[in-house]
Amino acid sequence: RPKQEEFSEELLLKPFPDHKLLAHFHFQSSAPPSTSNGCHHHLFPKAISQLVQKFRIKEMELSFTQGRWNYESWGGFDPISSSNAKPPGVELWAVFDVPQHHIDASWKNLTHTLSGLFCAPINFLESTATYSTPEWSFPPASGNVRYGTLPCEAVCTENLTPWLKLLPCRDKAGIALLLDGPLLYRGFYHSQRLHLTSTGSSSEGIDSGIILEQTLTVVLQPNSEMAIEVHASEKHIQPSWSLSSIFGKQVSGICVLAKSSSVYLLLDRGLLAELKFPNKENGKSAANGLTSENFWSNPSFELSANPDRIFLEESSSHSKSLSILYMFQVEKYSESEPFDIGLMWKVPVAWLCQQTPLHASRFLMGSGNERAAIAISLKSTQFTEGFMSANSKDGSCELRVAVFQVVPWYVKVYFHSLRVFVDQQPRAVSDIIEKIHVSPSKDKMSPGVMEVVLKLPCRVNTAALTIEFDKGFLRIDEHTSDANQGFDIPSAIISFPNFHASMVFLKDDSLNKSPEKCPVMSYTEVLLVPLTTPDFSMPYNVITITCTVFALYFGSLLNVLQRRVAEEERFLKAKAAKKTGRLPLLLSKLSAKLRGRRLEPLHSPPSSSSFINSKLVLKVILVAGLAVGWQYFSS
Repeated sequence: RPKQEEFSEELLLKPFPDHKLLAHFHFQSSAPPSTSNGCHHHLFPKAISQLVQKFRIKEMELSFTQGRWNYESWGGFDPISSSNAKPPGVELWAVFDVPQHHIDASWKNLTHTLSGLFCAPINFLESTATYSTPEWSFPPASGNVRYGTLPCEAVCTENLTPWLKLLPCRDKAGIALLLDGPLLYRGFYHSQRLHLTSTGSSSEGIDSGIILEQTLTVVLQPNSEMAIEVHASEKHIQPSWSLSSIFGKQVSGICVLAKSSSVYLLLDRGLLAELKFPNKENGKSAANGLTSENFWSNPSFELSANPDRIFLEESSSHSKSLSILYMFQVEKYSESEPFDIGLMWKVPVAWLCQQTPLHASRFLMGSGNERAAIAISLKSTQFTEGFMSANSKDGSCELRVAVFQVVPWYVKVYFHSLRVFVDQQPRAVSDIIEKIHVSPSKDKMSPGVMEVVLKLPCRVNTAALTIEFDKGFLRIDEHTSDANQGFDIPSAIISFPNFHASMVFLKDDSLNKSPEKCPVMSYTEVLLVPLTTPDFSMPYNVITITCTVFALYFGSLLNVLQRRVAEEERFLKAKAAKKTGRLPLLLSKLSAKLRGRRLEPLHSPPSSSSFINSKLVLKVILVAGLAVGWQYFSS
C-alpha cells in the first residue's frame, strides 16, 4: 500500500523560573514521493511542494523572530532552545541540490518566491552583498548552502497569516485554534519557523518526499492575580495558569485531517530537583512521586486534568535529575467538552534551567566614527562546572567552541588583528584557535565571513575574542531611511560541536521514540554600528531654495514677456474717457464736424504711461540682478 500524506499537531507547555511560560506549537506535514510533479496533494501545501521541486531544495529553514531568547533564564541546552531560539528579524538558509554555478541563481529566485509567499521583504537577500556561503561552521553546511539574515526586519501578523494558511485546518480547528495574532505578539519572545527537508533523491518522473515542520515558539506572562492573592508574602511563588487564561480559548477537538493531536506539559530537570516531597532523597524519588497514580495530590502543584500518559526521561550523563513529560490527548475532547489544562502551584519554588556550556555575549569597543572593535565574550555556566568535574581525571580535557560571524561589507574588518583572551590573560592565537576560515568582504559585492573553532580548557572561566574594524563611508543613496539609528551587524552563531541536545523519555522502561539529536548552539546580540551619516536636511534646504529662486525668476520673466502693454494703455484711456463725462465728448465731436476735421482721441494723463514704463524697467532690472547674483554664488 503506498504511503499517504500525514499531518500531526502538538503543543508543549513549560514553566520558566522567571514566572513566564513557554508555549511551543509544532505542526508536521509529510508528503511521500509521487509522480504528480508537485501539482496534486491532499494535505501537503501545494506552494511548498512546487517550491522544493522548482528550485531543487534539499533542506531549508526560514524564521521570523521578535525579541531575543533569554539564555540565562530560559536555558539553552534543551532541543527547543537549540533549534527554535532564533535571532531577531528574518533568518534564511537553504541547501540546494544543483550544480555549483547554479546555486546563486536558485537562491535569488527562492528569495523572491518566499517574499511573495510570506509578505516580507526577503527579496532584499538576493544581492551577493547580503548573503554568505558558510564552509563548515554552520551546522547544515555541505558546500551548497547559502545563509542570509535581515536583523532589522519587523515581524507582524502579515507574516503569521500566510504561515497559518499552510496548515490543513489553518487556525479554525485543532491546536492552531489557540493562535491569536495580537496575543502572540504581546509576548516576551515570538518566533515562527518553517523547516523543510527533502527525503530521498528525485529521479526522472518521480518527486522526492518532503517533510515540512512548522513551529511557533512564544514566551508569555501568565495572569498571576490568583497567586498574588493566595501567596502575597511569598517571594518565589509561581503564577498559576490555564490554557483559557493564557490564550482566552479552549481546544474544542482536533483538526479532522490530523493523524494525532497532543498537548504536553514538561517539568524541567532543575524544577524537579527543587520540588518538595516527603522523604525525598534524590531526583529519582521525586520523579517516582510525580509518575505515581496519585501524582495530582503531591504537595507542590495540582493539575486540572488527568494526563493520559506520563513519560520519564532517561538518565542523562550531564545531569543527575530527570525531567517529567505529561501527555494529554486532544482526540477525546469535543465542543461540548473542550480541553483546558491548568497548573496550580501550592508552594514557592525556584530553580535554574540547564545552560549551554558557555554563555556568549557580544558588544562593541571603541568610540568615534572611524574605527572600533567587535568583542565576543564567553563565560562559564553551571554546566561547565559539571562537565569539568566529570572529566577532571583527564588532564587533556578540552572544550571546543565554533564561532560563525558575518559582517556587512561596509564594516572593514582587519582579520590580522584577532586577539584571544583566556581568563582575562592574552593567549597566542595559534594555541587557542584550532581551525579558522576567513573570507574578506568586497565593497558592495560580498560580506565578510569568519569561521573559527576554539580549543579551550575545561576549567576556563572566561574567554574573549576581539577583532578591529574600520567603519566604511556610504554614499547618500546607500543609506536607509533610518540611517541615523545605525546599521545592524547580524548575530554571531556560537555552537559546541562535542555536545548535542536531546531528551529521551521512557514509558514502562521502554523507549518512547528514537531521540532526535540537534547541535547545541546559541545566538549573540545584534550589534548596532553608527556610521558617518550626512545631514539629510541639507538636500531638502537646497532643493527648496533652488525651486523658490527659479519660480521667482521664471515667473517674473514670463509675466514681463506675456503681458500686453498696448491693451493695458487702451484700457486706461477708455477708463479716463469715462471719467471726463459725456458732455465734453459731444462738444468735441460737434467742433470737429464744424471744422471738417477728424476727432482725436482723448489722451490719458502722462503719469500713467510713465508709471507703467518705470514699473517694467524695475522688474527687468530685478530679474536680471537675481540671475547675476545666483550665477555668481553658484560658481
